Amino acid sequence: MARKPEKSVYAFRRRGNALVPDMDMDLRALDGVANGQLVRVEVKEFRNVARHRAYWAMLHEMVAATECALTPERLHEVIKLETGVVDLIRLPNGMTVAIPGSISFDKMAEPEFVAFLEAAQKWLAQTYGWVPERERRAAA
Repeated sequence: MARKPEKSVYAFRRRGNALVPDMDMDLRALDGVANGQLVRVEVKEFRNVARHRAYWAMLHEMVAATECALTPERLHEVIKLETGVVDLIRLPNGMTVAIPGSISFDKMAEPEFVAFLEAAQKWLAQTYGWVPERERRAAA
């Protein structure tokens, strides 16, 4: 089955009661839209890239310190299974199995990612005794 081409994502900033294009590319997205024409907009906040990077740094740190997984990527898959970020797949024999779902920016909104990160940290703490860096610094 062929994948649908991904739709472009454009960024707009709220200025009072108006949405203003963030860059020239975003402005060009409005080419062909008549002034006053009604358009459909799906409002989504952008994900926090720094939080996403902190998650991956945590995984790299865990694997280096504990060898709990072969790679940070493998630990990531286990965490998704343990925290319920899964897609359920029905096999031809009727059995349903859970496979790791996605935390990609287009699949998981920021509030969902924050909840996932907190669940991941809790699971790492309970399973491997992981302590967040800010707590380690506070204890020092």
